[in-house]
Amino acid sequence: MRAGSWLELRVPPLAVALIAALLMWMLARWTPGLDWVAPWRLGTALLLLAAGVVIAVAGVVEFHRARTTVNPTKPEAASSMVRSGIYRHTRNPMYLGMLFALAAWAVWLASPAAFAVLPAFVLYLNRWQIEPEERVLAGLFAGEFAAYRRSVRRWL
Repeated sequence: MRAGSWLELRVPPLAVALIAALLMWMLARWTPGLDWVAPWRLGTALLLLAAGVVIAVAGVVEFHRARTTVNPTKPEAASSMVRSGIYRHTRNPMYLGMLFALAAWAVWLASPAAFAVLPAFVLYLNRWQIEPEERVLAGLFAGEFAAYRRSVRRWL
């Protein structure tokens, strides 16, 4: 058994993102912030949030078009490999969208400590969500997934 494997595919990524957002808020309250002009912050935060929503929704739409599961805790239920739409550019648009939304939150909070949570979110998802998903997909779709993995990056 791999170290920490008990955590694989256990916590839904949306819950991880919400926990990260809460941690960012707590860190922003407990540490010194940056003195950014509010209009600049708001515009940047809204732009990042909008990009995140568009990217994540595009991923969900492609899964629905392919009639496959969007449940991230049950990758073995996947009925097809999705390579169309946004999946031509990123293997994980829903997670990428969450990352953009968290980046928007960090900008709005104007806290260097909040920004530090972003790489932790990526590392967590890579290890306990994406790697296990990819092992399952490699088993289900063998050569097709291997070719896709070589041609499309995990995040961007």
